Amino acid sequence: MNRSLSLEFSRVTEAAAIAAHAWIGRGDKNAADDAAVKAMRYMLNRIHMDGEIIIGEGEIDEAPMLYIGEKVGSGIGEQITIAVDPIDGTRMTALGQSGALAVLAAGGRNTFIKAPDMYMEKLVVNGEAKGMIDLNLPIEQNLRRVASRKGKLMSELVVMVLAKPRHDEVIKQIQALGAKVLAIPDGDVAASVQVCLPDSEADVLYGIGGAPEGVITAAAVRALGGDMQARLIPRNQVKGDTPENIQLAKSEIARCHEMGVKVNEILHLEDIARDDNLVFMATGVTHGDLLQGIQIKGSFATTETLMIRGQSHTIRRIQSMHYLDGKDPDLYKSIGL
Repeated sequence: MNRSLSLEFSRVTEAAAIAAHAWIGRGDKNAADDAAVKAMRYMLNRIHMDGEIIIGEGEIDEAPMLYIGEKVGSGIGEQITIAVDPIDGTRMTALGQSGALAVLAAGGRNTFIKAPDMYMEKLVVNGEAKGMIDLNLPIEQNLRRVASRKGKLMSELVVMVLAKPRHDEVIKQIQALGAKVLAIPDGDVAASVQVCLPDSEADVLYGIGGAPEGVITAAAVRALGGDMQARLIPRNQVKGDTPENIQLAKSEIARCHEMGVKVNEILHLEDIARDDNLVFMATGVTHGDLLQGIQIKGSFATTETLMIRGQSHTIRRIQSMHYLDGKDPDLYKSIGL
């Protein structure tokens, strides 16, 4: 993927983040997501490429835009597959909490795994601990292996975990080992990137989150030289055996079969992001540890975007000022601004 095309994707996440800004702290996560989706789709369709959404807002019958399989771009040029999460942290945006991002990963025709929108268990470390993780082992053994490889005492290890009820027990286990837990409300993409950055204090990310975020995470982890294992988990195994969850799980398993992936089977980093022909892009929506959020003063919006290219392993932080009075009328009309 050439550099100019990579840069085009920064405009996509910037537009999504700016669109979501109006909904920060307003308590409506669906409205925030809808604005970001419309902006992202509009900008993707302006790029000269033969693009396809392989991880998006869901299936065609449940997502009118950015659904899995949707064609985007001009239809002319390089074949690109795209995994999107218009807002990683919709609830955080709605509540005005820190760390929400607009993110996407783009790669070649066969770069990314195709998977339905379902739960995914994830374990992420940086390059220093590459090869030391195994989801078949208990979390304690994984942490001891990572600590040993990094030359750290268990009390020096920092583990990021999604603060969800399903993780209450594993958080207690990690703390009982003496390790430090950073519990995050949402946003495991940002947390995974932080784990893999050279100057990060965090050593490990563990948690069960979304598969779309997992594929985007894998792009960043691969580009940063880190390591990751994951597995797709049916809904009933995460949320309980209610009739509704069992029915949804059957649908998820059927979709996995159609896409050629298996549930409850370990996926290595190379299974999810298969080559380095990729770019990871994230723009801050709200202020966070990874990126500054949108700042609007008068007629200008300031954005901060993280761009990581797989082929060069280059990390760029892009600060941009957008003149809103000269904004694209078709884009902002489509999202109601």
